[in-house]
Amino acid sequence: MTPLPPAVPLHSVRHGPARGGRTPVVIAHGLFGSARNWNAIARQLAADRPVIVPDLRNHGESPWDDRHDYPALAADLAALIEAESMGPLDMVGHSMGGKAAMTLALARPDLVRRLVVLDIAPVAYGHAADRLREIAAMRAVDPATVATRSEAAEKLGLSDPAVAAFLLGSLDLKARRWRLHLDALGNWMDAITGWHDPAGRFEGPTLFLAGEDSPYIRPEHRERIRALFPQARLARLRGAGHWLQADRPRETEAALRAFLDAQGPRG
Repeated sequence: MTPLPPAVPLHSVRHGPARGGRTPVVIAHGLFGSARNWNAIARQLAADRPVIVPDLRNHGESPWDDRHDYPALAADLAALIEAESMGPLDMVGHSMGGKAAMTLALARPDLVRRLVVLDIAPVAYGHAADRLREIAAMRAVDPATVATRSEAAEKLGLSDPAVAAFLLGSLDLKARRWRLHLDALGNWMDAITGWHDPAGRFEGPTLFLAGEDSPYIRPEHRERIRALFPQARLARLRGAGHWLQADRPRETEAALRAFLDAQGPRG
C-alpha cells in the first residue's frame, strides 16, 4: 500500500441506516461543490444502505488546509472510512472527487470494495486557467458587502447562469463567508486539474460513467483507465454533461444502484 500524507477530519452528511443492509457507500463531490450537491441521490440510495457524503477538505464545512492534492484528498477519505469501522466500502466520486476516489482505491485497495468514477479520467486536463478565472470571479464577491444572491451573481460577472448558480452554492450569506478555501484551491489548481503517477492497480469492480455530452472521458483515455483499473467498465449517460447528478439525477441514481447492487446483499 502506498503511504498517504496526514489527513484532516471531514465533515460528513449521513443518510440511511447506521448499520446493516447493503455495503455502505461514500460519495465524493467535485471541485467547488459540497455534500449538499448529492443530497437527492444519496437519500435514494440510502433506502437500503448507509450513505456517507463528506465535504472534501477546503470545501463546505470541512477543515481548511494549505495542501490540496490527490494524495491528501485520498488520505482524508481513508481516515473517514477507517473511522466508520465498517470494512471495505463502495466508493463513488465525481470529477475532482473521482480523482480522489481513484487515488484512494490505488493506494488503499483494502478500503474499497467497488469503485464508481463519474465523468473524469486518470489523466491531466488543460483547463486550470478556466478554474482560476472562476476563483477570481468569486474573489470579486465580498461576502461582507452583498445582501442577496442576485447581487452576488451580478458581481460574479459570469455569462453562464448555471455555473454562477453552482458557485454561489458555496456562498454563505448568513456567516458572510465563502465555504471554499480559495487561496489553497488557487495555489493547487495545477494539481487539481492534473494527475499524478500512483503506484499499483485496483483489481476490484469499477465503473467509469461519463456524460454523453461531456468531453472529459475520451476514447484515448481507455488504455490508461484499464492499465490502472483492469476490471473497469465504461458507460455513457444519455443527455448528460459533466454534472450528471444535476442533468440526469434519476438516471445517475439508477446507474449507481444497478452497479452497486450487482454485488448482492452484504454478508
